[in-house]
Amino acid sequence: MPIFKKASKRFDPARTLCIGFLIIIALGTLLLWLPISSRNMKATPIFDCLFTATSASCVTGLSVYDTYLHWSLFGQIVIALLIQVGGLGFVTIITFFNVAAGKKLGYRTLKNAAGDFSESSVEGGRSIFIRIIKYSLIFELCGALILAFDLVPRFGGYGVWMSIFMSISAFCNAGFDLLGMTGEGSSLISAQNHPIILITLALLIIIGGLGFIVWENFLSFKDKRKFSLHTKTVLFMTGILIIGGTLFYMISERNNPATMRNMPFGERLINAFFASVSTRTAGFDNLGMGDMNEFSQMGTVLLMFIGAAPGSTGGGIKVTTVMVMIATVASYMRNKNDVELFRHKLDKMIIYRTLVISVLSMFAVALCFGFLYFSMPKGTEADAGAVQCLFDAVSAFSTAGLSAGATALAGTAGRILLIFTMFIGRVGPVSIVMSLVMKSGSRKNIVVPDGQILIG
Repeated sequence: MPIFKKASKRFDPARTLCIGFLIIIALGTLLLWLPISSRNMKATPIFDCLFTATSASCVTGLSVYDTYLHWSLFGQIVIALLIQVGGLGFVTIITFFNVAAGKKLGYRTLKNAAGDFSESSVEGGRSIFIRIIKYSLIFELCGALILAFDLVPRFGGYGVWMSIFMSISAFCNAGFDLLGMTGEGSSLISAQNHPIILITLALLIIIGGLGFIVWENFLSFKDKRKFSLHTKTVLFMTGILIIGGTLFYMISERNNPATMRNMPFGERLINAFFASVSTRTAGFDNLGMGDMNEFSQMGTVLLMFIGAAPGSTGGGIKVTTVMVMIATVASYMRNKNDVELFRHKLDKMIIYRTLVISVLSMFAVALCFGFLYFSMPKGTEADAGAVQCLFDAVSAFSTAGLSAGATALAGTAGRILLIFTMFIGRVGPVSIVMSLVMKSGSRKNIVVPDGQILIG
């Protein structure tokens, strides 16, 4: 008698990741919609809850309400949990609890979790996920303790919760803060002369933005005695962007009375350094992005679009993508047949993936920018021009969370597109496409003729 096996329906990593984030966003929306989540004990409009839950889960930071002034302690806790789950990754959180419960993890589960951080390798399966959670909590706890030295003396017992919330937000590159008591939507402008806050948050942002793969390399350095190509690339590009960004803001905003002109040199240096770190994906605003000149805003757009490292809590197209593009151009200009980076030959699939990520990302930003600009309510074009709309579109995609004013002026249609853009930016355009496209092997063995086409 023949035995029929029931076919098991499997999700690939990309689809699992997309569905996981959608579930978290839906749950967060419902919790924020509860009257207990707002200070006035009234239900917040469901669309605004969806926008906030998406922004928190995608660790973006764009918001329609001031986090301190609108949301109650319960609502703030919900936002913090959404940030934590969104920053570390839905699949990794689930994997951690499976490990903690003693459940057996198969190769497929490990591959899904690794896919959440754009890393195909699943070596060290169980232990890597435990270390991710462990060291994430350690970094966040240390950050909260340091922040408490500044916040508790000023805000009393509430300063303890502020320290925890902002430490989680900074490490996860989210950009939500609780400094609204100093001025609605002021973000970190009130902390310009508080170096403890700025430096601590900047270090948390950098650590979270380096990525878990780099952490693993540092933890195993004692045994391997060398850094991987990925780690070298991330550290090199991160250093260049931080130094370059600091000099950029020091120069471009030096004569702007609304931002840095009246600051002493030491304060100007610290604030320029923080802005350079935060603008790439975190979204804490210490200078007032709407007060910057348009040249500085365009420079910020570039930093946001680049973002952090793969496998990190940050967004953007990633520093490694930019480095591969630079290496490709350099190798072609030097008439080399292969793309070389730090004396390593890059696989052609890496080049293809870099091209796909760059093109899809630019397409997503262009679509969001165009729709946001033309959907602006009549009479607001002077307040939210093309640069401001482009700024907020890139901020949503790169999950930076900074705003030049367009988000506040956008209508319902514009904010709906911002929600989709934040989701695409966090999950990744390639993952979105791969989760929608049905894989087929029908053309696998078909041989097609070579072709020639003129370029440039």
